[in-house]
Amino acid sequence: MKKLEGKVALITGSGRGIGREVALQLAAYGAKIVVNDLDAEPAEEVVAEIRAAGGEAVACVGSVTAADFADRFIQTAVKNYGSIDIIVNNAGYTWDNVIQKMSDEQWYAIIDCHLTAPFRILRAAQPVISALAKKEAAEGREVLRKVVNISSGAAGGNVGQSNYSSGKSGILGLTKTLAKEWGRMKVNVNAVAFGLIETRLTQALAGEDSKTVKIEGREIKVGVQQAMIDGASRAIALGRPGKPEEAAGAVVMLCLPESNFCSGQTLYCGGGPGSNF
Repeated sequence: MKKLEGKVALITGSGRGIGREVALQLAAYGAKIVVNDLDAEPAEEVVAEIRAAGGEAVACVGSVTAADFADRFIQTAVKNYGSIDIIVNNAGYTWDNVIQKMSDEQWYAIIDCHLTAPFRILRAAQPVISALAKKEAAEGREVLRKVVNISSGAAGGNVGQSNYSSGKSGILGLTKTLAKEWGRMKVNVNAVAFGLIETRLTQALAGEDSKTVKIEGREIKVGVQQAMIDGASRAIALGRPGKPEEAAGAVVMLCLPESNFCSGQTLYCGGGPGSNF
């Protein structure tokens, strides 16, 4: 029997990058997956990939910041699979500027995505998890559930990222609080803080040319100058950025039964101490 056989895992931002790898790895361990992405095409591609490998998956497309998203996300799991066992709050992006040039729109867009959305999702999940936990307790069973929130080395502060750093720092407080609140429901709540990971948001720029991605109708500049990547890589003990599948591995570790007595912790996944990229 696979370690996560019969478990139901919900992963935001799992149509691409790290989230996609988390979904694929959890599915390989036997979990049923609720895939989320802003866009239908990448979400459905991941669903198809999981099903082709013999797993089970459904998509819940849309922005995590939408007012109705949290309830819709949770109910997708309940209606399709009847349970919630793992929640990974992974969706995110950066929209940088120094504070004197940062607009309210920039501030709230990033805070809403990285902190408010996970709060809403976990709030919506609580009644479902509570009911399941009470039923299991009445039957004399202990069933451990998992929440993994995604933070960053930038939670310690990063130039031009007052919004992102604040959101990623705030998620650590939410993690520790829910670890205390939800322990009685047998839920492990932990965080993974990433360093420099190779994704479409951190791809190297060709010369001075900017790249953009469309997020909720906004064209957001992405990509990093090669010199910055090289400098950050030198500060990493392993000497290179991480790969999405390596980043996902840190998340998956905290979803497995081996982590059943770990809660309220933050695992740094950045190739060793050094860069807070």
